[in-house]
Amino acid sequence: MKKIFKYILVMILGTSLSCNETDFLEEKPLDFYTPDNSLETNAQFQSAVNFLHNRIRNIAFGGINLDAYFALRYATDFAVNATDYQPAVKLNDYKNTMVPTFGPPQVIWESVYQIISNANVVISRAPLSTKLNDADKKLFRAQALFFRAWGYNMLANLYGGVPLITEEIKVPRRDFVRATRDAVYTQCKTDLLEAIGSLGNIDAVKDGAVNKQVAQHILSEVYISLKSYDEAINMATQVISYPGVGLMTERFGARKSQPGDVYRDLFELGNQNRTSGNREGLYVIQSDYLNPASTQRDAQQWAIMPLMQSVTIKSAVDGKSVSAIKGPNEKWSGRGVGWMRPTTFVLYTMWAGGKTDIRNSEYNIIRDFQIDGVPTNSPDYGKYYVKDGYKDRTTSFADTIRNWFPILKKNTISAGDFPDAYIQKDAAGNALVSPLGGKLLINGSELFRDNYLIRLPETYFLRAEAYLQKGDKASAAADLNVVRARAKTFSITAADVNIDFLLDERMRELYSEEFRMVTLTRMGKLYDRTKKYNEKSGLSIEQYHNLWPIPFTEINRNVYAKIEQNPGYN
Repeated sequence: MKKIFKYILVMILGTSLSCNETDFLEEKPLDFYTPDNSLETNAQFQSAVNFLHNRIRNIAFGGINLDAYFALRYATDFAVNATDYQPAVKLNDYKNTMVPTFGPPQVIWESVYQIISNANVVISRAPLSTKLNDADKKLFRAQALFFRAWGYNMLANLYGGVPLITEEIKVPRRDFVRATRDAVYTQCKTDLLEAIGSLGNIDAVKDGAVNKQVAQHILSEVYISLKSYDEAINMATQVISYPGVGLMTERFGARKSQPGDVYRDLFELGNQNRTSGNREGLYVIQSDYLNPASTQRDAQQWAIMPLMQSVTIKSAVDGKSVSAIKGPNEKWSGRGVGWMRPTTFVLYTMWAGGKTDIRNSEYNIIRDFQIDGVPTNSPDYGKYYVKDGYKDRTTSFADTIRNWFPILKKNTISAGDFPDAYIQKDAAGNALVSPLGGKLLINGSELFRDNYLIRLPETYFLRAEAYLQKGDKASAAADLNVVRARAKTFSITAADVNIDFLLDERMRELYSEEFRMVTLTRMGKLYDRTKKYNEKSGLSIEQYHNLWPIPFTEINRNVYAKIEQNPGYN
């Protein structure tokens, strides 16, 4: 009888447990993170937002595939690829390389969608957190909305319509379809309008943080893409008229008492954030030397500086080929490799008539250097490479393509600011210095400096663009003249202004800063400008390249729906 009772008890308990087996079997991890408990506290949400900042830094500084990073700037009216100049390959040869299997479109696509995907997680979970107060819920959601809008705006500018995903994806999907380009821009508008309502003003948040003014700036661009020009003007005006921002017109920062100008001050080490007195940076990417939180260095110093250590001359003594310089020198730049060579348009043509333009001053573009790679008693020593005719007597074709071209100083820091570890030293630990001045560098290819993603002059350019699209050339000229006045160049009139002049002015102010590829695809001007100004890419680019191809991998893996390819890419 006791045995029967035991069996009945076990059966009853078993029945009782089986009725609640879902609750019984549910894991409640207390000592490790899962998707359900990793976003609960303020610190956890802040880490998630920091990661979104990091992903933008990764794209802007070159932490992604370098070919993809460079593709956002070169093969436009800005630069050619000097490493693949003869024969032309990569984007020096658009027709054969800009295809759906080309790496850069895929890497950029994946990198931006990673931002969108992570933003979606914050957007969906912040309102559900029981450990955030209402203000923090709105703020974290607003920041994530900004990043999602930034990402979708970039994708729409480059590719046209793309799959629109606004929910957290919890299971694998292979059924995506493209939304229209306008639908993507409209989602950006919706996200930014909500974000603006909760974001703090730029002078009330920490340096580098997402703020209301940068969101308004992006929204102004989105409105232009939607052809809502009055709204674009209004939004840009809110940024420009905000008392906490303004163009820097007087010398500032640590080197303001040294020879230079205010444009150079904008790019000196430590001068990008508001704490330096700079009111011009709307979104400044944070990067500090030896700071584990911002380990990604900016690749531009390495990429856009010429490979000067390889410049050779014919010795006046015996006619043999000798090095023109002892090595990379802090007074010129870091150690460049000449990956991107600015076009003739950027280095020379666009400055025609603007002789007083400080953006082209000796402090901002170095157009010559002295020879110190020969003995001090050589007749070549101390001569200027360009002025004294050595450039025309070079011993290598590469010297005038990759090894030497004018140096864009905004992409490097000044002498005295390179870390001690970058300086060449003798056995006693003393710095090696050229007799002509300047410490010699071991490396110097890495640039750890805060850098702009968006500066206020671009807001003026967006408003000028919207005015121009409305046919109000006088107002467009007035906005351009504000920026030109700071540059100390001549004023223009309404008769001077058209889209090409606007793009010229954007280049004069933002050369090497902006993602020029994204600007030109947004405006449908990639073909026209590249064809006109790029010595190599212009030979092969076609009209259909005004949009990038949808990556083949995305089309191929999407087996349950069809992602249409952009026209021209077979």
